[in-house]
Amino acid sequence: MNKLQVITVAGLLAGAAGIAGLWASGIVFPFYPPPGILILTAGAILVGVLRFRWVPLLGPALGLFMVIGFLLSDGGMGNLTGAAGLGASISTVVQLAGVITAAVAGAAAVARPRVVNS
Repeated sequence: MNKLQVITVAGLLAGAAGIAGLWASGIVFPFYPPPGILILTAGAILVGVLRFRWVPLLGPALGLFMVIGFLLSDGGMGNLTGAAGLGASISTVVQLAGVITAAVAGAAAVARPRVVNS
């Protein structure tokens, strides 16, 4: 696994940790457990295990999915600004930083030129 894939995996796991922090802070999710934890963790496992060129694209795909979900959610901005408490605010920052990092690193991993053995 190259450095960009490691960063993608770390970003996805940080995003999952941020969602877990939101859950621990008392934010109510429509499902148990919060599906974002499962989705981001599964994405991290796939990026870490599979060796196909397209796999790092899971970082940008899941990152975009989570950012859109944050923007469309009723409490997303309130969580970020501290309306739901300090724990929710910190957890939201961790989540967003993680998924944005995963998105950028995953896109860079896919765009990176490959060395062809001749």
